Amino acid sequence: MELIRGLHNLRDKHRVCVATIGNFDGVHRGHVKVLDQVKAKGLELGLPTVAIIFEPQPREFFAGAEAPPRLTRFDEKVRLLRDQGVDRVLCLPFNDRLRSMSAARFIDELLLEGLAVRHFVVGDDFRFGCDRKGDYAMLEQVGREKGFSVEHMETYLLDGERVSSTRVRLALQANDLDGAQRLLGWRYRICGRVMHGQKLGRTLGVPTANVRMHRFAAPLRGVYAVRVRIGDGSIHPGVANIGMRPTVHGTQPVLEAHLFDFTGDLYGQLLNVEFDAFIRDERKFDGLEQLKQQIQQDIDAARALLT
Repeated sequence: MELIRGLHNLRDKHRVCVATIGNFDGVHRGHVKVLDQVKAKGLELGLPTVAIIFEPQPREFFAGAEAPPRLTRFDEKVRLLRDQGVDRVLCLPFNDRLRSMSAARFIDELLLEGLAVRHFVVGDDFRFGCDRKGDYAMLEQVGREKGFSVEHMETYLLDGERVSSTRVRLALQANDLDGAQRLLGWRYRICGRVMHGQKLGRTLGVPTANVRMHRFAAPLRGVYAVRVRIGDGSIHPGVANIGMRPTVHGTQPVLEAHLFDFTGDLYGQLLNVEFDAFIRDERKFDGLEQLKQQIQQDIDAARALLT
């Protein structure tokens, strides 16, 4: 799969394709249904498929820290799209230029000049352009004039309700990990590289791998039994805390994972931390000794849950 960053990196070889557009946060079962539509049409027409995404996501651009937490970081989203068999991912930087682009200009620059789209799959509620004039009807009209077809995304229902990123997020925030898995089609995980931290866990006798979060705000908060895939592909049971670490006056969200009975150097490695079961909410303790006692209880609880 090819990742294309920005319209300016489109080349002649990228023109003439079947495309869809969206945030694809989580690449859940509803997204998979849409991608299946795109791939089927690409196969029918003998054309490559393109998923168009934004970075940051539009709501993050407008709402900043008040935006809902993401399900997936950018790199993980791209990996999930690759796993679905999309030929290309075009990532558009959502900035002032894109925000101020009219609907007509959006179609001209992206769909016609940039990609020469032959078939476009969108939601019937899809709106675009600074003037908010861009919708399904406009795409159909321009498509008839310019030679591309437009198709509605197929809705994926589970228990009679539409599967959406919002619905997944609510399940995770309620620590309904099994429910989130049913919506996603995969066990929820967070991926990131191990960075150097305060080494407090080592001081407490429980060394932890600090997973770099950058600006990612996760929909989970608390202590969990986890399974961690490390760089060599091996999977290790463990316990993880994701949150602000109030006992040590943390100011940024951190994911710390302790891998049971593991010895080795994880610094710089890419970890996949898969959340198996919720143990407790994050809370502030009176001191490090009380925290140490609680960590041991968390370890015992996680071992029991993962057995």
